[in-house]
Amino acid sequence: MLKVAMGLMPVAVLLAATPALAHGQEITNDLSRCAASAKGPAVLVDVRGFAEATGRVRMQSYHATKASWLTKGEWLNRIDTVVRPSEGGMRFCMPIPEPGKYGIAVRHDRDGNGKTDISRDGGGFSNNPSINIFNLGKPSVDKAAFYAGPGVTRITINLKYM
Repeated sequence: MLKVAMGLMPVAVLLAATPALAHGQEITNDLSRCAASAKGPAVLVDVRGFAEATGRVRMQSYHATKASWLTKGEWLNRIDTVVRPSEGGMRFCMPIPEPGKYGIAVRHDRDGNGKTDISRDGGGFSNNPSINIFNLGKPSVDKAAFYAGPGVTRITINLKYM
């Protein structure tokens, strides 16, 4: 039982790592920004593994620096929308200011109450880094960082739940 609890602890901390309040720009999920004709720069994010089609999903982008990554008030753009997965996933277009290194955090608030419920909610990060009790569910910026070019960069984030 202790082993199971220790294995679930990182997911709980992962959920708490996504700041609830910050001061970036809230945007809509406009997929046309990532269409074939779009110039970018933007990141087309496929989020996979929704446990159920309920609640809300929040995605936040960050500069991939130690000072900014998962720091309250340092996110660049946030998309917060109703969960409507198709075949277990959803697609998002996250514009970025310029080509460079970024990180993205996602949280699935299954009951949509705006609060993290560690026994139900899920989350994930760009590059799908492993998380454990030693990093408190907050992967280092080096593990979550990816390079986004001048066009549209594609990534997949796999959600994790307790």
